[in-house]
Parts: sequence; C-alpha cells; structure tokens
Amino acid sequence: MSTPDTQKQTNRLINETSPYLRQHAHNPVDWFPWGEEALERARSENKPIFLSVGYSACHWCHVMERESFEDEKTAAMMNDLFINIKVDREERPDLDAIYMQAVQSMTGQGGWPMSVWLTPDGSPFYGGTYFPPTPRHGMPSFQQVITAISDAYRNRRDKIEESAGKLRDSLQRTAFVGSTEGSLDAMIAERAFQGLIQTYDSIEGGFGNAPKFPQPMTLFFLLRYHQRAGNGQALQMTVHTLRKMARGGMYDQLGGGFHRYSVDTLWLVPHFEKMLYDNSQLARIYLEAWQVTGDPEFRRVAEQSLDYVAREMTDPSGGFYSTQDADSEGEEGKFFLWKLSELQELLGVEDARLAAAYYDVTARGNTSTTLSAGFEGKNILHVDHDLETVARRSGVSPEHLRTVLARSRARLFEAREKRIKPARDDKVLTAWNGLMLRAFAYAARVLGREDYRQIAEANAEFLLRELLTGDGRLLRSWAPGSLTGGEAQARFNAYLEDYANLVDGLVELYQLSFDLRWLQAARDLADTMIELFWDEQDGGFYQTSYDHEALVARPKDFVDNATPSGNSVAADVLQRLAVLTGDDRYPKYAETILLQLREAMARQPLGFGHLLGALERYLARPQEVAIIGDPANQVTQMLLREVREPFLPNVVVVLAPTEQAAAEWAETVPLLADRVQIGGKPTAYVCENFACQLPVTDPDALARQLEA
Repeated sequence: MSTPDTQKQTNRLINETSPYLRQHAHNPVDWFPWGEEALERARSENKPIFLSVGYSACHWCHVMERESFEDEKTAAMMNDLFINIKVDREERPDLDAIYMQAVQSMTGQGGWPMSVWLTPDGSPFYGGTYFPPTPRHGMPSFQQVITAISDAYRNRRDKIEESAGKLRDSLQRTAFVGSTEGSLDAMIAERAFQGLIQTYDSIEGGFGNAPKFPQPMTLFFLLRYHQRAGNGQALQMTVHTLRKMARGGMYDQLGGGFHRYSVDTLWLVPHFEKMLYDNSQLARIYLEAWQVTGDPEFRRVAEQSLDYVAREMTDPSGGFYSTQDADSEGEEGKFFLWKLSELQELLGVEDARLAAAYYDVTARGNTSTTLSAGFEGKNILHVDHDLETVARRSGVSPEHLRTVLARSRARLFEAREKRIKPARDDKVLTAWNGLMLRAFAYAARVLGREDYRQIAEANAEFLLRELLTGDGRLLRSWAPGSLTGGEAQARFNAYLEDYANLVDGLVELYQLSFDLRWLQAARDLADTMIELFWDEQDGGFYQTSYDHEALVARPKDFVDNATPSGNSVAADVLQRLAVLTGDDRYPKYAETILLQLREAMARQPLGFGHLLGALERYLARPQEVAIIGDPANQVTQMLLREVREPFLPNVVVVLAPTEQAAAEWAETVPLLADRVQIGGKPTAYVCENFACQLPVTDPDALARQLEA
C-alpha cells in the first residue's frame, strides 16, 4: 500500500470515495475508476481494458499492489498496453458478479484480487486472480501475462473477439434459472439436510475442509429445520459448530467480533480482516442458539460481537462501516498476536500462567508454521478446553480462574488498544447496514437492551435520511467527509440486495418498536424493489434495476455466498411483509423464487442457506400475535416476553397501545382490526392458518397457545 513517502504521483482515484480506490491513488499505474471516460478511452485508442477488482480488507489485494502496481516498470507496461480500471467490489457488486462469473468460467476458480482483460466494449476474454511479480509455483509472472495478452490482442484479434463474444452470450443466458412448475414441500429441506450431513465436520464443526468459512446462513437453516421437523441432529450440528468457532482464533477473544474465515480446519488461524456482514449474521445466529439452548456462552459471543460493532464500526451519524483490514504495520494479524513474554509483563507471573493455560499461549507460539509463516513465537488467543478443565489442571478453583481471566482480558485489551490498529474501510453500504440493522433490532428485542434499540433506530434514521433519494430510490454507498475531504457523499444506484436487506432490517425494527413509520418505509421500498428489479417474463429479481447502466449482462443473484443473495432475502422478507400488511401480492414473488430454485437448494445446500431458511418459513405454520396494551404496562411487557424470549422464527407480532390506536392503525396493519382488550387488561390474540384462538390476558396462557 502506498505511503506518504512513496506518493510521487496522483491518478484519478484520488477523487473517489472508496478507501480501497484511494489506496491506489498514488500508484504509478494510470488508474481509471469504472465509467464512461475509461470506456471511451479504450474505444478511441483501440486498447484492451485491464480490470482489477478488489476490496479494502483483502490481504492479497495489498500484496499485488506492493509487488506490481507500485513497481515503476510494471506500471509503465500497463499504461502503455492497456486502459487500466480499478473497481471496489463492495461498491459495484454488479461488475464483480459479471466478471467473477467470467473468470470462473475461464479458469474454474475465482477470488480477489480479480484480474480481467476486456475488449473495449467490456466483453471479457482473459482472467485470473493474483499474479506474482516473478514466476512462482507454476504461475507466470504478471509482466509475462500482460505481455502475452497484449501480443494476442494485437496479432490474434479475431480469435479474442470470437471467444469474448461466446463468453458474453453465455453471461447473458445465466439470468434464466428454471421453471416454476412443481410444488414446494418438506422433502426439499430433507434432501438439503442430508446433503449438509455429507460435508459436515463432526470433529471440528463447520462444513468442508480448509479454508473453512463460518456459514451462518446454513446454521440459520439448520435451526429452523430443527424447530419445524424436531430434528435433534440439526441442532447438535449447529451448537457444535458455534461452540468451536467461538473458542477458536477466528473469534477475537479480547475485543469481540469474528474474523473473515479460518485457513485451517481447527478455526485457529484466521485471515484477520473483520467484515460487517459476517458479524451481523453471526451475532444473530449466536443469539438464536442462545434462545434455543439457554447456553450463556452463545449470548456472550453475540453481545461481544455487537459491542465491537458499536465501539469500532459505527459512524457518529448512525451508519455502520464496512470492514477492518487483516494487516497492520504491513503485517497480517500483527494487531491480534501475542508473545508469552507480553502476557507475563502485563499480567504478572501467576495471572499470566493461568491466562496462558486458558488461551493456549506458549513461548514457542501456538500456530502451525506451514499455515502461518511469520507468526513464529507468536500466539493467537483461543480456547482448547473449558474453564473447569483448565482450572483443575492448573490447580485453582473455577471461580478463581474466572476472576483472573476477567481482569486479564481487560488488561490485555487495554494494552492492545495502544497498538497501531488495522486500517478501517469507513464507507457505509446500504445492504450491509440492513443486515446489521436487523441484528441490532433483533438483539434489542430478544435481550431487552435499550442501547441496542437506540443504535438500530439511529441506523434506520441515517439510512432513510442519507441514502434514500427524493423519488424513493436508494443509493448504494455513503462516505463520511473524512474520506472525501469535504462533505459526506452518497452515490451509486442501489442494487437488489440493498433494497431487500434494508426492507428486512426495517421489518425487524418495526417488530421491536411497533412504530408504523418503519413498516411503511419497508413497504414502500419493497414496492419500489418489485417495480425496479422483478423479471416479469421469467421470474426472479435482477441484481440491477431496469434503468441501470447497460453492461455486458444483466445478472440475477441467487446464490448465498458470504452475504445472502438479494433474491433469498426478498423471498424471506416478502413473506413476513405479507403477514404484516395483508398484501397477497408479496408471497407470490417469494413462491416463484423458491420454485425456481427448489432443485438447486436440495442439491447444493451450502450455496442456498438463506433461501432454505425462506423455504422453512414457507413450510412452517405462520403464527400471528396481536397485542393490545400500553408497552409501559407490566402485563404488556410480560406478554411481549412470551413472544420474544423463546426461539419463534415464524411468529409475527404487532402491537397497539389502545383499542382506539388498533382501530386507526388497522388499515396499515390488518392484524389489529377488531382487536379489543378483555376486561380492560392488556390482551393477546394468536392466529395461524387463518384461524384465531381465544384472546388471553395471562402470559402463561399465551405461552401455551404459542406452544400448541
């Protein structure tokens, strides 16, 4: 990454709002941002385009920058041979999706940094990921690659354009997924569950081999499958995986929050970047697991993860920042690693002995050198054995060890705060903020934490103020003034995932506060989403709006990767909106998506975890709870606790403080129609499958109705 000492020149990226792009603003490469200026230059000079796609927290993106993009000779070659475009994949998921699909088609794999060469009309003809500065492990050097590509473009242009045309045609055909014939039944979920069993790691938890990703959406599905089908194995798989992750090095044992993924099968050595989207989903699944099991460890991890976001990833205006880098001071993980001597110096001999025993800190270091070159003699804090076992082996009581660990964590965290922190990507993305909005609102609802409620409401206010335009359209990205060197800026047309996730977060916030403005905003955005993105001919939502910039393809995003696809979020939240609003249009869109992907879900469950959760909502009995009572009334609060504290993923709850309010609000929330208090007491109504039970005023009676 460029430093002030090496900033000999400035390119066009200096005017961008993305921290990732601005990191490259002093490269000797003549970078363009994606836009008409670069595309027109490629056409007028008849040059191929080199498109480099990455993101701020990407370790290998920084490596390739240091090795190639900061090298004067390499940059001169790039400037002579290509029009060079740099893209932040987090700002432009449409470009990332199109060209990643092309790279995967050409090479069988993908990743970031993504390197793609395009014809002047934007059609890809060659691609890959990271290229080293010198030939290595059978890989050609980056200079060799660009020389060969330039030669082919000049001397075999017809062949390049022929293959580019075929690939462009292939990309355009991927928008059609499948027919909507057939039916949705529990066998789809059963087949998906059996497929997950085949890839489940029964020893270390999780799915597949190294590198191992947390897969929160798969765990969401497993909990819901367990809830509906009563499958104990699904619960065991979820609990085991969550416990292993929480005790591994992938979890920040001092500061809370999860790193991106583990490079090994043990959850020990992570790639150290922290992503907002991971922590939003993981905080929620840990909370849900706590609801199901009552295990305090799960609640602690959820709260620590949310507290980390509140402390380090929240802008004063209410938005949530995107990522924290893996690197600090030019070294991956340096901020998070410890030497035994540091513990001894900070904690004293006896406390260091116990903390080292619990967190597996040794003088030699606790990481495998084959996985973690440069970590020798350093330790990643993790937990191999439970507290009682460590206490017994260390010759102290569990209570004493618990006390020592509490003060040791505080001292180590305080010392770590004095280190140089990893860089943070301060841009605010609508979709990722919607995910975190839902997490905070859900936590506030389940735990009764007023501070989480305030954070959620401030975020919703921010998003609707800063990223919603006057004509009801969303924008994708917002950058604070500290990034732009002036006033804050919001830009880029929003994508399907931005609309779907914000609608999802607003629905959750309504379930927390029962403030109709959040529900109305959610409904307005859902209607706009349908208008802008729905494919009337073949079904499903496009990733981009109908009036978006014309690209080589208009993709549809169905696969749940690190974040849930826009289609899967829409399929889930439109079902919830249908119950809340009584609008029978919404479930038809959800059902179409589920039908189109029913075979894919069953065959490839790891790619459709969130969509399988939407299927579970479709298959389960939807329960509707309407409460008439002042939220400040103790009995009303007791009724709400019966709905909020257990894990009831398919319950939708509405509330009006008085009978008069219920009558006035019924047009917006039909579940409130004709609801009155019994004997002047706070009253709850439970309905499912279009049939209602008798109203109740006793919390225990409400609990029995919900369990029936």
